[in-house]
Amino acid sequence: MALNRQELFEKLLEQVHFPEKGNPAFKGAAVQSVVVHKNSRRWEFHLILRRPLSLNLFKELYQAVRVGFKDIAEVDLQISSPTTEVDPKLVADYWEYVIQHGAVDSPMLRQACLETVPEVRDGRVTIVVENEIIKERLTQQSLSAIEAGYQQLGFPRFKIHPFVDQSASQAKIKELREKHEAADAALAAKAMAQIKKKNATHKQKAAVQPADGPAQLGRVINDKLDVVQMKDIQGEERSVVVEGYVFNTEVRELRSGRQLLTFEITDYTSSFAVKKFSRNSDEEAQFANIKPGMWLKVRGPVQEDTWMHDLVINAYDINQVSHQERQDQAPADEKRIELHTHTEMSQMDATNSITEIAKQASKWGQPAIAVTDHGNVQAFPEAYKAGKKFKLKMIYGMEANVVDDGVPLVYNENHAQLKDNTYVIFDVETTGLSAIYDKVIELSAVKMKNGEVLARFDEFIDPGFPLSEQTTNLTSITDEMVRGSKTEEEVFKMFKDFCQGTIIAGHNVSFDMGFMNTGYRRHQMEEITEPVIDTLPLARFLYPNMRGYRLNTLSKKFKVALEHHHRANYDAEATGHLLYKFLKDAEKRYEIRYVDDLNQHMAENDAYKHARPFHVTLLAQTQAGLKNLFKLVSLSNVRYFHRVPRIPRTVLTKYREGLLLGTACSSGEVFTAMMEKGYPEALKKARYYDYIEIQPRPNYAPLLETHVIADRDHLDDILQNMVKLGTELKKPVVATGDVHYINPHDGIYRRILINSQGGANPLNRTRRPDVHFRTTDEMLEEFSFLGEDTAKQVVVDNSHAIADMIADDIRPVKDKLYTPHMKGAEQEIQDRTWNTAKAWYGNPLPKIVKDRVELELNSIVKNGFSVIYLIAQRLVAKSNKDGYLVGSRGSVGSSVVATLSGITEVNPLPPHYRCPKCQFAHFYTKGEYSSGFDLPEKKCPKCGTLLVKDGHDIPFQTFLGFKGNKVPDIDLNFSGDYQPIAHNYMKVLFGEENVFRAGTIGTVADKTAYGYVKAFERDNDVQFRGAEEDRLSQGATGVKRTTGQHPAGIIIVPDDMDIYDFTPVQYPADDQNAAWETTHFDFHSIHDNILKMDILGHDDPTMIRALQDLSGIDPKTIPMNDPGVMALFSSPKILGVTEEQIQSKTGTLGLPEFGTRFVRGMLNDTHPKNYSQLLQISGLSHGTGVWLDNAQELIKEGTATIANVIGCRDNIMTDLIHYGLDSETSFQVMESVRHGRGIPDEWQEKMRAANVPQWYMDSCLKIKYMFPRAHAAAYVLMALRIAYFKVYFPLVYYCAFFSVRADDFDIVAMAHGKEAVKARMAEISNKGNDASAKEKSLLTILELANEMLERGFKFKMVDLERSDASNWLIDGDSLIAPFRAIPGLGLSVAKQIVAAREERPFLSKEELADRGKVSQTLIDFMTENHVIDQLPDSNQLDLFSDLG
Repeated sequence: MALNRQELFEKLLEQVHFPEKGNPAFKGAAVQSVVVHKNSRRWEFHLILRRPLSLNLFKELYQAVRVGFKDIAEVDLQISSPTTEVDPKLVADYWEYVIQHGAVDSPMLRQACLETVPEVRDGRVTIVVENEIIKERLTQQSLSAIEAGYQQLGFPRFKIHPFVDQSASQAKIKELREKHEAADAALAAKAMAQIKKKNATHKQKAAVQPADGPAQLGRVINDKLDVVQMKDIQGEERSVVVEGYVFNTEVRELRSGRQLLTFEITDYTSSFAVKKFSRNSDEEAQFANIKPGMWLKVRGPVQEDTWMHDLVINAYDINQVSHQERQDQAPADEKRIELHTHTEMSQMDATNSITEIAKQASKWGQPAIAVTDHGNVQAFPEAYKAGKKFKLKMIYGMEANVVDDGVPLVYNENHAQLKDNTYVIFDVETTGLSAIYDKVIELSAVKMKNGEVLARFDEFIDPGFPLSEQTTNLTSITDEMVRGSKTEEEVFKMFKDFCQGTIIAGHNVSFDMGFMNTGYRRHQMEEITEPVIDTLPLARFLYPNMRGYRLNTLSKKFKVALEHHHRANYDAEATGHLLYKFLKDAEKRYEIRYVDDLNQHMAENDAYKHARPFHVTLLAQTQAGLKNLFKLVSLSNVRYFHRVPRIPRTVLTKYREGLLLGTACSSGEVFTAMMEKGYPEALKKARYYDYIEIQPRPNYAPLLETHVIADRDHLDDILQNMVKLGTELKKPVVATGDVHYINPHDGIYRRILINSQGGANPLNRTRRPDVHFRTTDEMLEEFSFLGEDTAKQVVVDNSHAIADMIADDIRPVKDKLYTPHMKGAEQEIQDRTWNTAKAWYGNPLPKIVKDRVELELNSIVKNGFSVIYLIAQRLVAKSNKDGYLVGSRGSVGSSVVATLSGITEVNPLPPHYRCPKCQFAHFYTKGEYSSGFDLPEKKCPKCGTLLVKDGHDIPFQTFLGFKGNKVPDIDLNFSGDYQPIAHNYMKVLFGEENVFRAGTIGTVADKTAYGYVKAFERDNDVQFRGAEEDRLSQGATGVKRTTGQHPAGIIIVPDDMDIYDFTPVQYPADDQNAAWETTHFDFHSIHDNILKMDILGHDDPTMIRALQDLSGIDPKTIPMNDPGVMALFSSPKILGVTEEQIQSKTGTLGLPEFGTRFVRGMLNDTHPKNYSQLLQISGLSHGTGVWLDNAQELIKEGTATIANVIGCRDNIMTDLIHYGLDSETSFQVMESVRHGRGIPDEWQEKMRAANVPQWYMDSCLKIKYMFPRAHAAAYVLMALRIAYFKVYFPLVYYCAFFSVRADDFDIVAMAHGKEAVKARMAEISNKGNDASAKEKSLLTILELANEMLERGFKFKMVDLERSDASNWLIDGDSLIAPFRAIPGLGLSVAKQIVAAREERPFLSKEELADRGKVSQTLIDFMTENHVIDQLPDSNQLDLFSDLG
């Protein structure tokens, strides 16, 4: 997707490595256009800013852009801004710059201008000049150019008015000049500091220490001043006092040396940005005191900020204040326990982490808390840590979506015959959904036999109260229609007589039966005893793939008339005709002939998908119960997922051992039954549960809003009946909060999340209830209507009683690593290692080898890591056997056991020679060489055989830690083509039930949350200030959005355990067609408990395999110090081309690791000559804070060379050991530096004592992240092999490159030769940042194509008879393009063309289009480019194709 103008500006700053990208001056900045002057190679960047930049900032930006584009073009910056204000200071500051940069041509006038300075008074710009002659000449020759110069720098239009004043202050002119000279000197010093750093003691400006005591800036704010709510501030104010919570802070160092404090503050009605400039170091100390999380009172004016384009408080006074948060006022031994809590793992529905909720519970003195997310248990690992941290009993649970396996197709079943029976099909219209609180107002039925209507029943019933507008709108029944009708008792008795001796039926009849049976009970009549068939589940069983089963949908499908849906009489007759068709179909397809045959099929055809899920709270009571919970979660996600993860009731019953079942919220079946069908039905349902939940009245607000519950009295009645249920069944009734966030004011975050889902989320249909985390006293107040004793029992006593039923020692994550078992793994790894070591280095082994192997094997065997090594060995061996080399990643090359057992080619021993014949060995252990590959060629002094050169001097500690007990992370780069085979081989090794993909959890990111906030503003027609948008987006971040899978991670379960001992499983992103199941827990949370192997796909091994297949050369035989290959990294001459021909100063275009523009620039700065220097380049290019403003400057100024700058993390340890520092401190320094944590003072003292140079220590202090040397060594190894083919087998290289690494081509330009390719490259380059990502990708391919053409080779257009589907083919000195190179022709069509061609040749374009599935657009392209010149338009032989 194309970048917008603001994103282009951000990209520009990124490309030129501008250090102050976050400067507020750039807020809202955009690139308006880029004008390219091709002939003069000059680019004009037209920028839009809110106002002109300060002079120093502008100079820095201009310099950075010039340097960044110096290899491409000269650049100009032109700035426009909407400001109309003429800033006197900026006009004066820019004066000399405008004069010196071409606005004044005449030397005399230039000197005259430099001796004056403009002033601005009342918007009028004036300058003082010496005499009338200069004034006249300036007016005629220069002022218009000066004015235009200011406008190009972003100033508004203004006229400069010169006047003669002999008394003009020379002092002012002198002051201005000194000021400019000082500014220029400072700018020069800043530039020099980046280019040249002296080799002297490193002195850093000490950070300002926070002041002691509470934060206070300015005066103490008078308590008598009114504190204004932020939502009430709508415009500029002379002075306001606000009080709120700080959620963002920033302190910026200004060029003036002052500091600017900006913080964002909220009182939860709205938010504000507050600014204050420092006046002295005391205030700066106070700035350091102000942190997110504190409460401040602020006084100052509210003004429209020109930088932020928003209302901002410019603070006069800032006082830290104490803020009384909600407290749990209950006595310490009478605190409640929350048993129903949702965390941010409840997908897009709750906003706090379990850590935050547990922290709050702990603050309130609540002794335990339950985590019960919707349909998942992904918060359990974090919950376990939170429980330990806050000394809480953590209760592990879930709010599950449970379904009945199948809804009965018939109630009151008997053995009556279905065929030729008499049916009464009935329907009711009611005043609402509750059989208890609502009434039937129309009862209609038809008596039918064999599809014919025998009689009708149609009666209105007077409910005794006026109908609501909602009832009339839904049913079309008015008060006039029911007033004066028969009573319910009369009509129900008539209907009972009407149904005598028949089979009753209805659509969604359980609803209607609920009303009928409740009415019968009310009038002391017998409930319905006749069989009652429900056509809704019957339709779902017979036709499981329909999209909907509403009566009108079914009527339309089966062509049954339905004139007035939602009127009982019409609905009943339509249902009768449908029933007749359904029963005929059921008999024909399933041999259903009797009433009691129907329910035998109620669970068939995935009936669970059609059942309405209801909520059940599951709490793990024991460790075994937790495992059963994991099984239920897995089954719900893998076997029974349909829109949401579902658990059929029979499955829940099977695995409920060790679980406590609660009735959950208003979506639970017990509450629903109590609300809709009354106490008896609820009583039946409640018997299934262990405890009954009731929740605060506000939780049920949506039911009141939609009139499902008529009023507050009805709600209280339902809740009191729920308590009565518990008493009758002797089950605890507990008050739970259904917590979705901590504080009431956090509710808006949840509203924003739910709003983002639109109509897909039914929660958007009603206002969200208040479901914050309530204190004990808040909860007691909510249930005070039950009476004080009952309220205490349900809120406090019973919550403790349930918590006490649960074991204290349940662990959702294991306490150690459980590696898989491979019989004899320890012995095999030791045997392989020792045998290879002796084969390479002789027997007895040199001490250096023996000691290193023993050190590693002791760690590996003792810590149970042998099996990890053996798995890797098996995978690499299989891949090598199948013809694909494997590259190692990460630090595995730091282990000599990995080398000797065949896992990696990287040898971590010190550089050395070894003889392949007599095992002579010689090691260099004092840093003489960095890599064994750089040793000179040498023959064995004992037997004359050419010696093998090896060893990269990598310490083992970087892999398994200093104590050798860190879990090894063996990452392997397989060919992308081979990766699926390697993954599936894990199933062969360990069994399908023991291997899973590593799962991931995707959460709402900052930018996404910001988008949700903007959408919320749009949908609700509100507008927030920028600070409020920041607060709201912060509140919505981190919430679970989806799940996924690690691209390479395979989890292996030991064969004496199962996956449910560690985690549930699911499919990634709930994709039920995914090839692999993933861990339900994010793999990071179980990384230390179960083994993960990273089996990655990479292009390099694929490329190597292609090169081997094309050339027949074994890549392992390629030397690592070939002079021709090494020459590539300094110049393209070895390729037979010049820098100008290929537009590159090196020959590394297209080489992995060394082909990007950034790395080519590094090569140009360093001119590496050997393997170890290339290894340094690889490390430097992957690190952060390693090359730019660090190693690059050290090399440029001559302080260090590419050989001794810090390139990889391991260098630090080995360098420091060579300097004389002890190995443990060396290791600790390396670990601290590589994580960007600097070096503590005591270690710096040790380094100085060991005479470590200051530049080396300074370099360490700048590093943020470092690349492992073993990883770099493996990358360079692959790169040099590929480079060898580029130098000596060019056509093989280009063929492999375009086949493996390239997806975008311009085959027309490539086939037309180098001029066409260069023109296309120029066309893309001239677009600059306007080029699309696809065009930038194509440019890389065209660079290689140009290089190949310049080397004298050619591209041929697609050949209908010879081209491959995807791979390029070598044809003499040319490459024939594959079919996929045609624009718009995908790989599947390419394969179809080749497959069809193999069957028989194409005889016409028409046949190519038909058999090859080729579109007319592609036929036209092939025709235009002479691919199918030999084919006629149509096949003339069609008439005779069947003859002969």
